[in-house]
Amino acid sequence: MREESTQVVVVGGGPNGIIAAHYMGLYGVECVVLELADGILPYPRAVGMDDEALRVLQGIGVAERALQDMICDVPLRYYNARGVCFAEVKPSIAPYGWPMRNIFMQQLLEGTLREALSRYPQVELRQGHEMLELQQDANGVTLQVRGADGEPYRLRTQYVIGADGGRSRVRKQLGIELNGLTHPRKWVVVDAGNDQLDAPYTALHADPQRPFVCIYLPYQQRRWEFMLLEGEDEARMCEEPVIRELIRAHIGEGADELDIIRIRAYTHNSRVAARFVEGRVALVGDAAHISPPWAGQGLNSGVRDVANLAWKIAAIIQGRAAPDILASYDLERRGHATDLIALADNMGAVLGLTNPLMAGVRDWLFQAVDSVDNLRSHLLEFKFKPKATITKGLVHHERAELREGDLVGQLFIQPFVEDADGCKRRLDEVLGHSYAVLGYRVNPAAAISDASREYWARWDARFIQVNRSRSGKGRNQPLSGPGVISVEDVDNRLADWFSKVRDCIVVVRPDRFIAAITTPERLDGVLVRLARQLS
Repeated sequence: MREESTQVVVVGGGPNGIIAAHYMGLYGVECVVLELADGILPYPRAVGMDDEALRVLQGIGVAERALQDMICDVPLRYYNARGVCFAEVKPSIAPYGWPMRNIFMQQLLEGTLREALSRYPQVELRQGHEMLELQQDANGVTLQVRGADGEPYRLRTQYVIGADGGRSRVRKQLGIELNGLTHPRKWVVVDAGNDQLDAPYTALHADPQRPFVCIYLPYQQRRWEFMLLEGEDEARMCEEPVIRELIRAHIGEGADELDIIRIRAYTHNSRVAARFVEGRVALVGDAAHISPPWAGQGLNSGVRDVANLAWKIAAIIQGRAAPDILASYDLERRGHATDLIALADNMGAVLGLTNPLMAGVRDWLFQAVDSVDNLRSHLLEFKFKPKATITKGLVHHERAELREGDLVGQLFIQPFVEDADGCKRRLDEVLGHSYAVLGYRVNPAAAISDASREYWARWDARFIQVNRSRSGKGRNQPLSGPGVISVEDVDNRLADWFSKVRDCIVVVRPDRFIAAITTPERLDGVLVRLARQLS
């Protein structure tokens, strides 16, 4: 049996696995992706992407290309049994630099991601290759793989990322349980082309007679999802004539013109793996946690996993960080992934009421909420979605007890800034791909010791000074200082942010989470503490 080696193996070539491979390419790490399928499935699966996931795509340089196949700022509406909209989610803000609700088709995104992966000669996607078994020791992991030609081979690697879905063989090989519940009601998912319905939004129809979902997709496609009622025969309900009749009840004769692309019944699960890390192996996406679709966060949670994990694995391999930091992945991601599953469960419970009396009470409650301005705003801007917050992990909270509103451990905002050449850019383009230290109207590089400067140079950390717009001596003469990148706060977004936290320096991790907030006087001590966490 032939033997090969690489630095990282990603098992699973779906969106999460390919994004992980992009990160490895970005950081100069050798990587092999093992994908059992020969190609991309030709129909949509995941269809919703949020602003945080788009920001991750920005980080790997594919956001603009992916957006060419997306519909941005798509509203989400709840309808009652009478067809009246009783609640709406319609975000208009973009704190992280991108629209908050975007509709896409997974097969198109996967094509974009795989095409862009060819930039990295040290990253290889192997289609038709099946991982059969893995064993790990103190120095690495050995995988038994069946190649596309049917011949087995061994693949030796330092770390493995399991991105192989809800039935993950990686997770099963590690003996990790997937805890949670399976929901009793199945749903039939229908993807249809040649759609002419004038309904440019996602509609959740909370009709107690049969709850259903209608999702506006790109390129004249639409998704319909119908709850199977108790006692209904799954095979019969998946027949095309039955499906057309269900759709016809809502759009009339237009149902006859639809091209039915696929029909499939799904069982919904709410499950979380007992642990996300086992030795040198980490689980991401559905391999680590499975969510019902109602909050649209299944794929997005997986993308967040990869963004949290990938820079840590790269840093370990390149000798910048100790192997122990891998444990922080589980510590930082488990809580938020679990919270989003709870949100999806709650949204599904609201949608799936089949008792007319209970459904009437629900509709009345939402009508009451809509009459209160701050509650309406809470709903419109999707503020009920739990924020990812790192309370324990690779962050430094200066106060022993966390207070409400503490921004350490949350995602840093991404406004536009203007660089020294007068170009308007999204902030992440200035931050780079490693740690960044931003000072508002101060030079953070001038506030640290030579030892700190030497340590963070090994991380390729950037020191950035944010100035007020037009605060220099003239055009092409911005304020600047030694050892720092200077930018101007063209929209005053950063001025507003720093005025709320009061301190004037923020340390941002490679995944854009805030590692610390401090002052010039305390900065060197904070950087020393962060370095200890990484060492």
